Amino acid sequence: MKLIITDIEDFHIKVEGKYQLISPKGNIRPCVGCFGCWVKTPGKCMICDGYENTGIAMGSCTELILVSRCCYGSVSPFVKNVQDRAISYIHPDFVIRRGEMHHKRRYKNVILLSAHFYGEAITEDEKRTARNIAQANADNYDGKVKDVCFYHSPEELEGIIL
Repeated sequence: MKLIITDIEDFHIKVEGKYQLISPKGNIRPCVGCFGCWVKTPGKCMICDGYENTGIAMGSCTELILVSRCCYGSVSPFVKNVQDRAISYIHPDFVIRRGEMHHKRRYKNVILLSAHFYGEAITEDEKRTARNIAQANADNYDGKVKDVCFYHSPEELEGIIL
């Protein structure tokens, strides 16, 4: 299953295969760092606002697709907030992977990460930052980067197939 996290409210991008969409609907509250998703309700956020099952959804996906406005080389505040609320995807314990300390996996799936950024004037520095952040996210998820793509507008994304 593909998990798509996007800041586009009216999402019209064609998707092949089974997928779940997380997009802005209602207010998303920020992660408060309570660690409840790690110890009290493993995998599920304690904040009940419609986004509490994001970590569980990540645990059942094979591909995580981020579709976001490029903000200084990173994702939009909404997409970042969803990612923060999905911290329960990983386990609180640590392991060493490729010589770096990372959180241990909670789930068995291996995530393939794709990021599709849009913005009118994305600079080369922002593109480099976006690629580095995508790789860092994949490393933290113990996954792999599939694609990092850039577009001029959300409408240009409507011509692609995810």
